Amino acid sequence: DTLFIVLRKQRLIFLHWYHHITVLLYTWFSYKDQVAGGGWFMTMNYTVHALMYTYYTARAAGVRVPRPCAMIITAAQILQMAMGLTVLGLVHHWMHDVHCPSNVDNVVWGSLMYLSYLILFALFFYDAYLKQPSGDKRTKAE
Repeated sequence: DTLFIVLRKQRLIFLHWYHHITVLLYTWFSYKDQVAGGGWFMTMNYTVHALMYTYYTARAAGVRVPRPCAMIITAAQILQMAMGLTVLGLVHHWMHDVHCPSNVDNVVWGSLMYLSYLILFALFFYDAYLKQPSGDKRTKAE
């Protein structure tokens, strides 16, 4: 998705580069320790990125994609972050009860990462799709 953004001469927002840098670091950290949950994270990420790349490809081909499609993709990203937190909660719960290889450091760092993404993607959703433009003087009664 970075390539699509750069080729379209759009600005890379903080959320974009922060997300990619921290995912790379967390992936290395998790792979090194062979922790549980990685399969779930990859599956969720693949699913959301399949939607995103389809959207970006259509846009790059000049197809006018309805605005709700972008909203659905961002909502799927938010759901992915909530599910990531859920998976990490289950890993933490199970790592002492059953054979679920992980460690507390990985669960903490992963949770901080997914929580920060959840907040940033929710703020992005609000700013991009819900927030009234600053020049819009209409009241709620209208």
